[in-house]
Amino acid sequence: MLTLKCPCCGVTAEETEFAPGGEAHLTRFGPGTDDQAFADYLFARKNPRGVHFERWRHAFGCGKWFHAARCTATLEVFGTYTAQTSTPPEELVAKIKAKRPDWEGFA
Repeated sequence: MLTLKCPCCGVTAEETEFAPGGEAHLTRFGPGTDDQAFADYLFARKNPRGVHFERWRHAFGCGKWFHAARCTATLEVFGTYTAQTSTPPEELVAKIKAKRPDWEGFA
């Protein structure tokens, strides 16, 4: 089971207290977007084996959204950060690279 820490209220709890929200840092498309780009946004998601950035909501707590970096193979959680951040914090990226030298980085 995952243990996550909400960066908004500071509570650390098991994943059952949170609600998953899918892949983080997606480019959203607005009016005027071609059909293929919109279809890719809706249906084409990355599903890497390894480090993945996800959205989570503290459903049974403060109710706020945040992002988490975790490994899909080992379920190791590298850290969490607020959803208002458009890219992962540098210290989190450094922590991931220290544990996974072959990681290609945030894309």
